[in-house]
Amino acid sequence: MSLINVTDLSFAYDGSADPVFEHASFNIDSRWKLGLIGRNGKGKTTLLNLLMGKYSYQGSISSSVQFDYFPYKISESDLGRNAEELIDKWKPEVELWQVLVQLSGIGMDAECLYRPFGTLSYGERTRVMLAVLFAGENEMLLIDEPTNHLDISARESVKAFLKGKKGFILVSHDRDLLDAVTDHVLVLNRATIEVQAGNFSSWQENKEKNDAFAQAENEKHLKEIKKLKASADRSSRWAAKSESSKIGFDPEKEHDRQMNARSYIGSKTKKMQSRVGAFEKRIAREMKEKEGLLRDVEQVRELKIEPVRYHKDVLVSASDLSLAYDGAEPLFEGLRFEVRRGDRLFLSGPNGCGKSSIIKAVLEKAGVQLKNNEHTELNISGDLTVGSGMIISYVSQDTSWMTGSLRDFALERGLDESMFFSLVWLMGLEQEQFDRDISGFSEGQKKKVLVAASLLAKAHLYIWDEPLNYIDVISRMQIEKLLIKYKPTMLLVEHDVRFQENVATEILQIPAEN
Repeated sequence: MSLINVTDLSFAYDGSADPVFEHASFNIDSRWKLGLIGRNGKGKTTLLNLLMGKYSYQGSISSSVQFDYFPYKISESDLGRNAEELIDKWKPEVELWQVLVQLSGIGMDAECLYRPFGTLSYGERTRVMLAVLFAGENEMLLIDEPTNHLDISARESVKAFLKGKKGFILVSHDRDLLDAVTDHVLVLNRATIEVQAGNFSSWQENKEKNDAFAQAENEKHLKEIKKLKASADRSSRWAAKSESSKIGFDPEKEHDRQMNARSYIGSKTKKMQSRVGAFEKRIAREMKEKEGLLRDVEQVRELKIEPVRYHKDVLVSASDLSLAYDGAEPLFEGLRFEVRRGDRLFLSGPNGCGKSSIIKAVLEKAGVQLKNNEHTELNISGDLTVGSGMIISYVSQDTSWMTGSLRDFALERGLDESMFFSLVWLMGLEQEQFDRDISGFSEGQKKKVLVAASLLAKAHLYIWDEPLNYIDVISRMQIEKLLIKYKPTMLLVEHDVRFQENVATEILQIPAEN
């Protein structure tokens, strides 16, 4: 057994007044299959980089094992080299045969090592990198979101591979993956860090129980404090009234009052004031016991959406549809589907089968303006009909164009600023980020901004292309509950298996390329 000890860790990025970690301490075992869980911006990737020694920090991190990190960095020139050549760059201490053993375990043929890396699909690149990553020995492997942009088939391959491994820290927002491959979790809570045995679901169950207990205890203390304050106030008023009655004694008017009453009243007042002091001490004790009860309680506030009812039952219909890019073979042929009012139609299939192309074809037919880097020369054959006068709210995969403050973003899109700020706050963005440049946000935070803007649109049809990439699991569950409750009409691509199972009313399976 080899322990990784993190003691009194403090870290903040240059120029930031807010620390990412402050006096954090925890221990983990290098043999664990550890899931790293937390909201976007809580420091998951930062922690991996600190373990890799990329940043200076206060405190100590001690370990007898080496760390290696997924994904490996790929330069523009690397895309033209084959993976066999890149092994020496990524992990020079391993030999080819060790990588081949891991490739076999992840269901990849050795020939992929001899193709230009840029010609491999996202799924193939991920699996090659994971094979190289696990080819070493005596290492704790840091795996940062391995299933982003992967189709369901590729995700299953990664899941099956990681199930048979140990000695890694996995950052993922995929509940299905976390449940399948982890045996411990390291959780970055709102105020604390905790390590717990089990997977995501067992942690979530424990957290819900702990949060419910903390909220009940908080309510109990609030009620007791309210009662004590009322008693203290009543006793204080009685003491003040009693004290004032000692002054101005008129024997002629108050003939039934004895001359020695003044000392009796003083004694009574002193007792009442003593009782007030006792109440105040009890209030202070209750306040101290209440303090911190809710510091880690996730306020998973409910989001709201205002979809608009379209006047026709069918919003989008396709018959004998074929899509192709200039000079290329069709992505598919003879596709048929409908998006009816209230449908949440998921497009499913392997990477490259044409899911995003279908979305772009529908947007083009509807006259929706796309960003310059999203425009493509798409040839549409067959019948594709989109309802006229339809309001569409679109979330793209791409976030590279996002710059400026949230205020600028809301103004440019004509969004109600207070409602927009409220919504992104409900999704976990901190208030101090509202005036920062979006270009410095994490990918998950950028996606939350796009989803929030889409939710504020009073649309007939919501078209989302992989909206959950990089978004934390807590926010995913918020969005999931919202869609189930408000039942907007949707056309979307999303590979999160749990999300698809819970939200979809229909799944359109698109065949692989010919």
